[in-house]
Amino acid sequence: MMMNHSLKNQCKLNVGQVITGKWHHNQYTITKELGFGANGIVYLAQSKNQYVALKLSDNGMSITSEVNVLKSFAKVQGSTLGPSLLDVDDWVRGTGTISFYVMEYIHGLSFLEFVEQKGKSWMPVLVLQLLSDLEKLHSSGWVFGDLKPENLIVTGPPPKIRCIDVGGTTIQGRAIKEFTEFYDRGYWGLGSRKADPKYDLFAVAMIMINTSYPKRFNKTTGGINQLTQAINEKMELSKYKNFILSALLGHYTTAKEMRKQLLYIVGEDQSNSSRVTRAQFRTQTQTRTKTSSVSISRSNTYAANTPNHQNQAPQQRQLQKKKRKSKGILETVFIVFFVTLLYAFYVIEKL
Repeated sequence: MMMNHSLKNQCKLNVGQVITGKWHHNQYTITKELGFGANGIVYLAQSKNQYVALKLSDNGMSITSEVNVLKSFAKVQGSTLGPSLLDVDDWVRGTGTISFYVMEYIHGLSFLEFVEQKGKSWMPVLVLQLLSDLEKLHSSGWVFGDLKPENLIVTGPPPKIRCIDVGGTTIQGRAIKEFTEFYDRGYWGLGSRKADPKYDLFAVAMIMINTSYPKRFNKTTGGINQLTQAINEKMELSKYKNFILSALLGHYTTAKEMRKQLLYIVGEDQSNSSRVTRAQFRTQTQTRTKTSSVSISRSNTYAANTPNHQNQAPQQRQLQKKKRKSKGILETVFIVFFVTLLYAFYVIEKL
């Protein structure tokens, strides 16, 4: 949902412009615009030698609501749901007073940018982190609402997903305040716009689909049939098909339940990969062993039938060198695989 033009014009600032708070007298120098929505504009600003994100709006109620959300996030122990709240104030200008608040500037790549750069294998890892954060948010009585890749920033290393722009965050039971159609179950005819945990879980499933359709797609027939067809057309989504459909249809009641199922799928995938790799190792080892045996047999036959045995020693050394090289390659491949497997399980366990 986009903000109206009059509101954007009122909150429009120039690069280098300085905002001074009416009550706390903190000064912020505008660096650039980060984005705008239905209730205001967010700017990157500099204050006291650090970068911050500053949001202005002529809707004081909206500012108060978002500030309350950030304060609630801060009370959730161990949570990194949203940015830290740094300041709340008013800015007095010739045309009137505009409310603003200042928050931590979270620097990183958006969800889709990170997956595109690092590879689609990171998608389930980030979704597991997101579901863990959503579980904490839902437990505290809120629904994120406008959940989409643009509102998810991956920081690090190590990679950590953070939620930004809490403008759509709504108390459970109320009507969703702000949404983006592609991630909205009401738009697809698969549920209401009432704030409940399942609303966010639907959006998570749509984000997973979005990784295979970076430019999204338009609604035609709508409903579960069109979304199922979209999943079927992308091979990389096949292993998650039932998981995604369950979320779209509202079968998961909590983020914890959904996360547990995804963790199982990821574990099964790792286990299958391990079995395939071990089978490949056995096949390669058997092939190389047979090849080595044939080489030894041919070498011995040649040596026995050759009057001059002076070539025997160099041939044996060359054979031993080849065997050591083959063994070294196998050991290296095995170590790389084993370390990668351990790291994958380590990342999952840390989520």
